Amino acid sequence: MLFLDYIPDLNPLELAIYQYIRDNLSKVCFMRIRDLANETHTSTTTILRFCKKFDCEGYSEFRIKLNLYKDQQKQTSINLIDETALINFLTRATESGLTEKINEAVSILKDKELVLFLGVGSSNIIAEYGSLYFSSIFRMALRIEDPTNYPINFMSQELAKRTCIVVLSVSGETKEIIDYLTHINMCDSMIISITNSSNSTIAKLSHVNIAYYINQESSHGADITSQLPALYILERIAKEMKAT
Repeated sequence: MLFLDYIPDLNPLELAIYQYIRDNLSKVCFMRIRDLANETHTSTTTILRFCKKFDCEGYSEFRIKLNLYKDQQKQTSINLIDETALINFLTRATESGLTEKINEAVSILKDKELVLFLGVGSSNIIAEYGSLYFSSIFRMALRIEDPTNYPINFMSQELAKRTCIVVLSVSGETKEIIDYLTHINMCDSMIISITNSSNSTIAKLSHVNIAYYINQESSHGADITSQLPALYILERIAKEMKAT
């Protein structure tokens, strides 16, 4: 909440002050305490009590921290979608390098009975989409909901051989997925990964890696890199499989 990494216990009046500050951040940074009290229909005493709940000794300290928070928000603002980068990816998608990797993935998948999709965070949503899309077109597919469990331990060796795991990770360094792949690398299942870089750990643990290379973006520690390339690759693999 604002510059705190936790939510303080605010009464209804203090919550109204917070909402005013949130909606008028640039303006409040230059307000005197009396001005803020007038705008929020409270008293300077109430404002000071509010500041203490935000770990500030007084209003001056609160305003300094608020200014720093405002500047940080500007630095981490989310850019508009860069259509040029996506168009560049789609142009590269028709080139031989990416096509060869997709053909390698199709070659692996054509003999498999089961496809397991694996991702964490936003990649988990793409993994769910992939499992639905693949199931609709050509093969039974499931999403691994919890990568800390290893369902492949309960498969027969024959089924493991006829299973392919499709991994989605922008960074290619997701710890939970690396642990999962390290665990199953001893078995007979094949691994296809879709990552932003072929130099990542997950790429190196895979039998086939398809890298799409676009600029990575983050906001407050969260990865907000576009998932459109991963969606394109999944749909193209599925349709290539259907055509074979």
